[in-house]
Formats: sequence, structure tokens, C-alpha cells
Amino acid sequence: MTQTYDLILKNGTVHTPGGPAQADVAVSGGKISAIGVGLSGGETIDCTGLDILPGVIDSQVHFREPGLEHKEDLESGSRAAVLGGVTAVFEMPNTNPNTDTAARVQDKLTRAHHRMWCDHAFYVGATADNAEQLAELEKIPGTAGVKIFMGASTGSLLVDDDSALSRVLASGKRRVAIHAEDETRMNARKPLALEGDPSTHPIWRDDESAMIATKRIIKLARAAGRRIHILHITTPAELEYIAQNKDIATCEVTPQHLTLAGEDAYPRLGTYAQMNPPIRSGAHRDGLWKWLNQGVPDVLGSDHAPHTLEEKAKTYPASPSGMPGVQTLVPLLLDHVAHGRTTLARFIELTSAGPQRIFGLVGKGRIALGYDADFTIVDLKKRWTVGTDWLASRCEWSPFTDMELTGKAIGTIIRGHRVMWDDTLANAAIGEPVRFEATQFP
Repeated sequence: MTQTYDLILKNGTVHTPGGPAQADVAVSGGKISAIGVGLSGGETIDCTGLDILPGVIDSQVHFREPGLEHKEDLESGSRAAVLGGVTAVFEMPNTNPNTDTAARVQDKLTRAHHRMWCDHAFYVGATADNAEQLAELEKIPGTAGVKIFMGASTGSLLVDDDSALSRVLASGKRRVAIHAEDETRMNARKPLALEGDPSTHPIWRDDESAMIATKRIIKLARAAGRRIHILHITTPAELEYIAQNKDIATCEVTPQHLTLAGEDAYPRLGTYAQMNPPIRSGAHRDGLWKWLNQGVPDVLGSDHAPHTLEEKAKTYPASPSGMPGVQTLVPLLLDHVAHGRTTLARFIELTSAGPQRIFGLVGKGRIALGYDADFTIVDLKKRWTVGTDWLASRCEWSPFTDMELTGKAIGTIIRGHRVMWDDTLANAAIGEPVRFEATQFP
């Protein structure tokens, strides 16, 4: 008797934990139900010539809602995500108001339900005032954990002294995400940010600002017995140091820092190349690649942080730091794969298996029976140019516009739903909260 499935992906190269294989993948009830050859019985998508990857997870985005919807919102940001091949995102707490209470987490989950195109989780922002409540806040289903801003934030989300950091680290058990730049050093160096010259951004926020904070937070985490995850690493020296402390610290790199070099980016892009931590030199970029291919970074996150064209047009340093990136994460890294800078297997590790491992995701991160039917389907050979008409972010720009790339996401499938195919969206958003081992039985 022929088995009936809801969906079958036929004739593609399927990237399972055992490696790539020519196979079909069948889906039933939103889960992967069979992997084999010659499967039939259900809606079929012909994936001849395409590679079927585990759904890409972007574990750092800023979608700006509530309070800053003129830059982005949960719908537009997640629409950009699925058009770029991303199936799930972790969204950051520096909104207005900040996401730092149970009610504010629930507000975001309510706003997101079937309005976001992709699956999602929300970080809780650590403050000096909520430190003792974080152990309970991190247990809320749909939360990705706690986020600490050691620098580059304002108001209550800035936690920059060791006493407050220790209180945050002592409250809870989940891995804590860290923005590691040293606020004291950056305040002292602020006069080095020359008006009208964004190329001084990495001079002001120098390597040592990052390294001091990274060393401080690893020392404090070790004292507290708390696992940490250091975001958007920009210096090879930090990666070398983290490699010596992998028992307690994981880390992230971004496509921007792997692609842009300050010598070219600041003259060409000006304030549009401005982000925190900064785009640094070509030597820094090359050093990140060295350590990436040594296996040190655990995940790739876009740090999607859009600002409007009007905001970015302000004179540096009054211009805001941040750039969009969720839609270009997959194609940029596929282009790097095409040029031999890393392998497709390493890309999969950084965008699916890695996030699953360090954040404890349930049912995501690999193509295996019983897992969510999340797939990023790519054409590794497609040559194309990033155009503004393809961009979905409300900010309407990208530092990578007009860049010629090799490799693109053709399809985004989430829990068996074809959400995007060939740049065309489905009729409705179906995003649901990501599930975590730590919140299944709070």
C-alpha cells in the first residue's frame, strides 16, 4: 500500500547529518516522515539541480517592534527573512519599550503569531533592575534566553559594571547572549570619532574595546558557573581567546564582518558601513575566516539592525550604527562557499546544527525523521545581482546592493509549508514560536 504524504521534495541533493545524498524527502503533519528514493503520494516539488539544506536559523535580528516600526516591524523583517531563505529568527530586546518583563515578552509573542512569516523566539533584555527576575523570565516559552549589552546600548539595557553583570549571570541557567564592548574604554575614546569621518569608527571602538569586554565577561561567567554566547565577534584575537574557553563560551560571527573590509567599505558606503562592533580592516576579515575554518565560531547571525535612509544620512557620529542583513545572510555565505572560502558543510553547521546545539532547540537544525520540516532550498550555481527591488526590509537599502553573487535561496519551507518559492511569498504568514529544551518543562 502506497504511503500518502503531505509534501515530497523530489530529486534534490539532501544534506542530512550523514552528508549530502541524492534523495527525496517526505513531510507529514509538518514533520519529516521519510527520506529515500522514489517516494510518492502527495504534493510534489521537483528539486532537480537544487540542494536541500536544513532550515537556516538567524539567531540575531532586530525587527524594531514595538516602538520603532518606522525602521522595521515583525512582519516586514520576517518577510525579508523568508525571501532570503531563513526559516527561524531570534529577535533582540532593544525595542521601545525594552523587552524586559514577562508582559512585554508576551506582547511580542502575540504580535508575532501568524503575522511573522518565519518561526521566532525573543530575547529578554537584562537590566540592573530585573536581574533577580531573569531566572523566571528565561523560562517563558518562546524566549531565546537573556541578552546583555555591555556596551553600545542606552538606558536600562546597558549593564556595564561587574557587580550588575555578576547579578545577571547568577540569575538563571540558560546560555546568556552578550554584546561585548567595553563602555568605559569607548567613553574615553569618543573624541577619536571624528565628525564627518565614519572611517574613524573602528579607531574609536577599537580592538581593545572588544577584547577587554570579552575577557571580562568570560571571567565573570566562569565565577558564576554560567554559559555565555558572545555575539558578532570582529577580531581574530578574540576568537583565539574564546578557543581557549570553549567550555563556557560560544560565539557568533556575521556575514558583514566576513565580507566587508574597512579600507573599501568606509570610502564607498560611508555611514552605511557603520555598525557596532565596527567593520574593521581586511586583515581582521581574513583573520575571522582563518578561525571560522578552524571551527571556533559556533553560529552565523546577521545582526539585522535597520535604520532609515534619512537616519543614515546624518553626519557621523550622529548617524546610527547598524545595517540590514537577514535577507542577504544566505546568499552572501553561498557566494563565499562558491569562491572556496569555506564549505557548504561548515555553512550548514553555522546556520542550523550550531544554533540547535548551543541553544537547545527542539525539532530544528537537521534533516532527520521526526524533525520539523524546515528547509532552505538553494541553487548553488545561480549567478545574480542584489537589487533594491528584491529587498523587503522597510529601510529599503543594503550595503550589498549591486553585488554580484553566486548562490541563492530558491525556496523556504517551514514546518512543511512552502512560505517562499522563486521570490514569491505564500498567501499567509504561518510563523510560530520556536521550542527550546529549557522551556518545555519550566
